Amino acid sequence: MDTIITEVLSLSPQARAFVAEKLIESLDLEPEVTLSSAWREEVRKRCREMDEGSVELHDAEDVFARGYTALG
Repeated sequence: MDTIITEVLSLSPQARAFVAEKLIESLDLEPEVTLSSAWREEVRKRCREMDEGSVELHDAEDVFARGYTALG
């Protein structure tokens, strides 16, 4: 296991981010859950937009606070 970690830490920041993203994705999905091709494409599109900086991101706390305020 130490060998894997050492090898990954020697990668470029972009490559480490890619590995981290794949590891996190592997934790988020249950093995029996399969996404439709439409959802997989939507996830890829959103990740690409975030990587390109073409979308404006907002903190979840701010979004929920605005939502709760709007609901009264």
